Amino acid sequence: MFRPSLGSKDRSYTPLENFRYCDEFAAMKREAKVSLKSFIIELFVYAVLVVGYFFLVLNLLGPWLHHIYEQDRKLYAAVALLLIICQGVVLETVTRLLLAWITPRLEP
Repeated sequence: MFRPSLGSKDRSYTPLENFRYCDEFAAMKREAKVSLKSFIIELFVYAVLVVGYFFLVLNLLGPWLHHIYEQDRKLYAAVALLLIICQGVVLETVTRLLLAWITPRLEP
């Protein structure tokens, strides 16, 4: 709802209209706070999962990936793309599940 500034001489607002506007603004601020908290939590979860995934792949698959890279670059490219796709799907799924579990606790 667009509301001209209070100094506008086009129309005067009743106290009830001003109260409704303030109530809508307060609701928007609450929603923004919840969205910001959700974003920060999601960012933190992504960071932890990406770092964990990096070290897991580095330790478990590193020598195997290096061997494939040395032997057959086309196979290495296919395996790397598959790992990237799997990483994206797993990260998205885990994040959605965690946010579905955490978000109801954030709302007042």
